[in-house]
Amino acid sequence: MEEAKEEHPYRARRTLVTGGAGFLGSHLCERLIGEGHEVLCVDNFYTGSKRNVYALLDHPRFELLRHDVTFPLFVEVDEIFNLACPASPVHYQRHPVQTTKTSVHGAINMLGLAKRVGARILQASTSEVYGDPSVHPQTEDYWGHVNPIGIRSCYDEGKRCAETLFFDYHRQFDTRIKVARIFNTYGPRMDPADGRVVSNFIVQALTGKPITIYGDGSQTRAFCFVDDLIEGFIRLMNSPADVTGPVNLGNPNEFTMNELATRVVELTGSSSEIVHKPLPSDDPRQRCPDIGFARAKLGWEPAVDLAKGLERTIAYFDGLLSEGDALPSEDGGHQSEGHLSGSDD
Repeated sequence: MEEAKEEHPYRARRTLVTGGAGFLGSHLCERLIGEGHEVLCVDNFYTGSKRNVYALLDHPRFELLRHDVTFPLFVEVDEIFNLACPASPVHYQRHPVQTTKTSVHGAINMLGLAKRVGARILQASTSEVYGDPSVHPQTEDYWGHVNPIGIRSCYDEGKRCAETLFFDYHRQFDTRIKVARIFNTYGPRMDPADGRVVSNFIVQALTGKPITIYGDGSQTRAFCFVDDLIEGFIRLMNSPADVTGPVNLGNPNEFTMNELATRVVELTGSSSEIVHKPLPSDDPRQRCPDIGFARAKLGWEPAVDLAKGLERTIAYFDGLLSEGDALPSEDGGHQSEGHLSGSDD
């Protein structure tokens, strides 16, 4: 069995974040730097952006490395946050084979690294493992209802396979794993053109374009602000060894797409009209986490309500638009999972 590495008491914890220049990854890197870690941020920049980590580039405990996790990485670290994977339908449906390879080969390579150096490793999994659920809200012991051959399957099944690998490495090699299932997350640094619902609604509202809702708008999602999710990551990574997960991390308060669109219009003061288009294939009708396990084991629950989170996110996109950097999607966003950025995460 693999022995846990003893951390040196006189040096900073060395932490690898794959997908570290993405939406979630960049926020996580900032949090870790603030807590005194040495951070190695790895990203291939398929959907991540150097802009997201500009503020960290000159920090003495931050290092940025261009690397694709489908290839092995040989570094010495104490812990690994594996966030690398395209997460929006616009990106993963454009390159489905590479998306699956990133989830599966990336997991194998990062688990191999964790095994070699004795590091703890956290997998950024997803609520998409539940598919279009027949159980509501979703608990961690629900196995899901997923189409294995649909247009979303490259992402859904890739993440399911990654979870399998994590638990098999844990059982076979005693690798110290943590698995977080992320539900819809939003906030500053979301890609304005990735087709996810919160960013799409906000950019359309700020530019006065019609707000696109797929289906009749009655489908629900539960939106978690990025700061709350990062707090969940930190608590899970620092939890006792027997808390492996999977752990749902998300906001249990549901909103319909119609309610979200109305709130965005109100908060932006927009005159945009709301239009409806056909619902995409395999788009789930409901998605909401049961976070009882996270409350009990991590003492975690979201603290930022939707109105406050949207205000901060709107301010971010307003700034991008004033700089001419935000380009709204021509055909609107799916009402799909809005969590990890292109490099996940």
